[in-house]
Amino acid sequence: MNQISKTLRKHALYLSHKCRDGNLQSVFSCLDIVWTLYDRIMAWSVETAQEEDRDFFIISKGQATLALYPVLIEKGMFSLEEIGAEIGSFDSRYCIQTDLTKFQGGIENNAGSLGHGLPFAAGIANANKIKGSPSQVYVLCGDGEFCEGTMWETCIFASAKKLDNLCVIIDDNDSVGAMVDMGSFVRKLEAFGFDVSEADGHNMEELETVFRALRGRADGRPKAVIAHTVRGYGSPTMTEHDIWFHKAPNAEELELLTGEVDAF
Repeated sequence: MNQISKTLRKHALYLSHKCRDGNLQSVFSCLDIVWTLYDRIMAWSVETAQEEDRDFFIISKGQATLALYPVLIEKGMFSLEEIGAEIGSFDSRYCIQTDLTKFQGGIENNAGSLGHGLPFAAGIANANKIKGSPSQVYVLCGDGEFCEGTMWETCIFASAKKLDNLCVIIDDNDSVGAMVDMGSFVRKLEAFGFDVSEADGHNMEELETVFRALRGRADGRPKAVIAHTVRGYGSPTMTEHDIWFHKAPNAEELELLTGEVDAF
């Protein structure tokens, strides 16, 4: 695992410890995806974060907000010290789920109940298509989120409106597998008219290649990337023990998990 992947994970651990909350397994499974988008793919910067034709990143799996803050910290939007001092406190703008109303740039949507981010992203993509904007819209979803009917309703809408400026990323960490067999996401989304690719969600080079290839296809089909990931990737403790699905580290655990990330 490269150094930036380790740095992002250590930021997430620290912020989870400070706010005494967090879905760290889910965060660790998607951090490499979010970084690849912001660092290598999206037309986005701190300076252009409020421009109309910027690319958009919508975090639909809102429980993974702690994967977004570290990326924005490394991109210079916020500081680790600022977020660490405030996160989780009463009336702080740094919530465990993103809150658009408390920011001017950097945060694009409110997160909370699952199944809402994809419809929101499709609305932005449709509006941008009507305006003729070059903006691309990327939305990160969880595999379990596709148990929600709004996800499939939005897939119908995106295909019908030919939203080839929309890219749906599924963090396929098999979080839903123990409850229900979702079958093949590739076959399902292709049946809905999507242009679908698969990638190792922890391999930034592979992710970059897939995203770039899809970005270049203005063929009227919405895009989808099935990113195969591992819950808690980067920490053997979090990978092996599902208690970390929703748990914040205490001081001793923070030291242990940070050491595991460094050694991974």
